[in-house]
Amino acid sequence: MPRTSRRFLLPDLVTHCPYPLRHNADGASVARASESWLLAEANFSPDCRVAFLGLRAGELTAACYPDADADHLQVASDFMNFLFTLDDWSDEFSAEDTYGLASCVMHALIDPQGFQTDKAAGKLAKCFFSRYRRTAGPGCTSRFIEMMDLFFRAVAQQANDRAQGDIPSLEEYIALRWDTSGCKPCFALIEYAAGIDLPEQVISHPTIRALEEATNSFVTWSNDIFSYNVEQARCDSHNMIAVVRHRHGLGLQEAVDYAGELCKASIDRFEHVRQLVPSWGPKIDRDVAAYVHGLQNWIVGSLHWSFESTRYFGEEGASIKKHRVVKLLPHHGVHCKCLHRRSRNPEVA
Repeated sequence: MPRTSRRFLLPDLVTHCPYPLRHNADGASVARASESWLLAEANFSPDCRVAFLGLRAGELTAACYPDADADHLQVASDFMNFLFTLDDWSDEFSAEDTYGLASCVMHALIDPQGFQTDKAAGKLAKCFFSRYRRTAGPGCTSRFIEMMDLFFRAVAQQANDRAQGDIPSLEEYIALRWDTSGCKPCFALIEYAAGIDLPEQVISHPTIRALEEATNSFVTWSNDIFSYNVEQARCDSHNMIAVVRHRHGLGLQEAVDYAGELCKASIDRFEHVRQLVPSWGPKIDRDVAAYVHGLQNWIVGSLHWSFESTRYFGEEGASIKKHRVVKLLPHHGVHCKCLHRRSRNPEVA
């Protein structure tokens, strides 16, 4: 396609992904309950409420945690709705405002019973993480908190870059995006949902780290491809395609193809590394297998959900999934993810 094209072709990631898509049997009922849970605290306008319901985060959760029981799925779904809302709240915050949001949420995670707040973000965090702690092991609990801290640090750096008009180098962007993606706390939820708590020597083993990296890379770079259209329309440059176009002078289709090749390489790398996972004995090996399978579910679940949600393709997701042609939206010059946000919003943080 020419560099001036107003459309681009998505890479065929669905064909390249070999994993079966499964859904939790309790997914639909839990998804609706989770939406009601978040809407009871979040102060959304009518338009924002419609956008939030189109997100279908509960359906993503049902595909990524297909074997969880209803109670564990509810916590996971609540977190997923909360995470997307955090992402949208923080997208137009300054770094200072993001630190305030982060402080509120992190205090709620560290001490969900003792921390007192009247802020929506803190109340939501207290609620779902109190339930998480009832059955989660100490390892995946501490990992979840640590990964959320990394998420907020990266989001604050993103806010700094946005305020200064900086587009990072590709290497800087990759390191930052692995944390802003929010995948890492979701991986701790794999342990929680499966009722396992991997020992530190397992979770820190190079093969497990490599499988997590491959999964994070696929989910993140595919998300950059799918979200590029709505992000370019509001001139948001925190996206792999925008970075390689700016830093490496690639045309639009070239940049999309580049990100697509990274996605396909991530699946290939995942398949290679999973053959290298060592044995730690029957009990731990069963838990490791459940964790690796959970990472696999994240690859296939996030891929198919991206076309089911209205977040990236509106009501055209099903047809775009078939023909893969995306028409560029016109620039509207402002960020407008359609969630109620103001700088230092007293209702949020």
